[in-house]
Amino acid sequence: QVQLVESGGGLVQPGGSLRLSCAASGITFSRYAMSWFRQAPGKERELVAGITSAGGSTNYADSVKGRFTISRDNAKNTVSLQMNSLKPEDTAVYYCNARLVPIDYWGKGTLVTVSS
Repeated sequence: QVQLVESGGGLVQPGGSLRLSCAASGITFSRYAMSWFRQAPGKERELVAGITSAGGSTNYADSVKGRFTISRDNAKNTVSLQMNSLKPEDTAVYYCNARLVPIDYWGKGTLVTVSS
């Protein structure tokens, strides 16, 4: 069974940092592009960051550029999102995505709350 399992979410104060991780199983991980999406209350799901299958290229939403960093470890079948200088507007459920067209897999999400 294919599984993407996120971890690392929680409550953090504005200006703080958090690191999310996603562990994949049941897929040939190194063939998939990996991404982090998020969905805040009342808003549509948006792409936060993406990384190509070999890790050679990354892309970020303008709202997180310079604050978030996506990385992957193909030997461990994991992708991470380092989040720094967190803002209340970063509060959302964060989802891990694996893509190899036409295939998409999603994790169940992990909640990040940025509040004082």
